[in-house]
Formats: sequence, structure tokens, C-alpha cells
Amino acid sequence: MNAVKNNNISIIGVPLQYGADRKGVDLGPDAIRGANLHERLRTLGFNIEDTGDLDVQRRLETPKEGEKLKHLQEIVRVNTELCDKVSAEMARGQFPLVLGGDHSIAIGTIKGVLQHVKRLGVIWFDAHTDVNTHETTFSGNIHGMSLAAALGYGHPDLVGIGGAENKLRPENVVIIGARSIDPGERAFLKEKGIRVFTMHDIDRNGMKQVMEEAMEIVSNGTDGVHLSLDLDGMDPFEAPGVGTPVTGGMSYRESHFAMEMLFERNILVSAEFVEVNPMLDQHNKTAMAAVELIGSVFGERIL
Repeated sequence: MNAVKNNNISIIGVPLQYGADRKGVDLGPDAIRGANLHERLRTLGFNIEDTGDLDVQRRLETPKEGEKLKHLQEIVRVNTELCDKVSAEMARGQFPLVLGGDHSIAIGTIKGVLQHVKRLGVIWFDAHTDVNTHETTFSGNIHGMSLAAALGYGHPDLVGIGGAENKLRPENVVIIGARSIDPGERAFLKEKGIRVFTMHDIDRNGMKQVMEEAMEIVSNGTDGVHLSLDLDGMDPFEAPGVGTPVTGGMSYRESHFAMEMLFERNILVSAEFVEVNPMLDQHNKTAMAAVELIGSVFGERIL
């Protein structure tokens, strides 16, 4: 039996790069597919439906000087479409597996899941915490605001995707692997009481204890858990093809062990893998790492 709740997976590609400030992350969905994603999942016994990619405008104007949120309109449009798509696939009884694109797409994915799972837990694997808002951002890049928006904080157009009333609760969210946190984000995380397992926690206590605590938090009183995995959570040596690499990240085995533990707990209802940038990658190493992690989260084992 598969310990992920659903045997039917819908793959949704979102080639969006406007939430980041590096070109190339729009090529991520195809790079992940090209690293034998379908074959891997079929070998594990899953039924795969690839719904293709959402339509994203390929060329946008350069943001104006002093513009607070870069490419807001297109990001809202794509995330609204993604929210509807994820919701429609779940209504058909499918497990949505979303391939990014930059991490701004988490808004649409999570909001889509929230149409069906009212009390949702989220595990956010990332070097960053992505809880900036239009008031705290230094860069104006919306991929650094996606978790805040899903929690109901930030620009009304982002928060309103899929209905402003559909939002995460801070006590149901954990962040794992953080090692680059802005001052405004630090204050936000403390104020909201969001549990963050930094690399220091992983070093000190090991991935087993971190994951046990994390899964306890996200499954306490929730109706299902969403995995949002940014490949920059891994060390850049393991995953060089990301837009915002930060040294000192999770090792290959730590990352896989975390995915294996998630599979064993049987709590996931949806997942997304984001920020694979083939233009910055070495021999497709990061896309292959993404597919290997997806394999682990869906039950692949060494023996």
C-alpha cells in the first residue's frame, strides 16, 4: 500500500519566474520532468496525469524604479489560475504535485488546497522563511512573501487569491532548513509564533528529532499536510541550480531522510517542488535531486 494518502497524482507545471530576480527558473518544470519524474512515480505504483503547464506571459516590462512589488499583476493572475487548477484536481480525487517556477507559486497551490482542506498543516523546506510583506521587503521579489500571503498577511491582491478567509494558521506551519532571515521576517516569525527549525537545530538535534517535532506540529488538529520544498533548502553543493543559494544547507541524505519520514507518517495531501533553475545548474544536478526527493516522499527506498 502507498503511504501517501492518494494513489492518483496530477502533475501541474508553473513556469513562473517573475517572483524571483533571476532568469531561468521558468525552465524548472520541464527540467524536473526531463529527469525521469514520470517513470520514477509509475515504478512506485502511482497513476500519473500530467496536466501540462499553466500559461505564463513570457515577456513582461521591466519593473519601474521604486516599484514596491515586482510583476504583481501577472503573479496574481497565474496564482489565481493555479489555485483554481489545484482545487479542480483535488475535487477529482487527485493528489496535486506542483512543479515550479519560483516560490511565489506556493500562494496559488496552498490556496487551492485550502478550498478542500480547511485546517491545513504546512512543512516549508527552505533556506529562507518567505514571510516578507510589501512593508518589509528589501527586494520587491514576491517569492520572498509567499508564506506570509498564505497566512493572510501582505498585499491584499496576494492575500485575496482563493478568498482572503482561506488562510493558514501560524500554529500549523513549520519551516525547516532556514539560514537566511531578514530583520522584518524575524519580527514576524516571533510575533506569530511560527516554529522555525534552522540549520543550527538540525546540526544540534539531527534530522530525525527535527522531523518528529515538525510532523507533530503540522498534524496536530489538521486535516492534512502540504509540503512546500524549495531546492535551496539543500546545500548549494547538492543543488547548485537555484536562484538564491545559501551555503551551509541540508545534505543530500538529511533531505532524503526527511522525505522518507514524511512518507512513513502518511500525512501529505499535496506537494510542490520549486526554484529549480537549469540556467544556473550543473549537468541537471538540481533537477535530478528534485526528482530523487520526490521519489523518497512517495515511498522510494534504498532496499
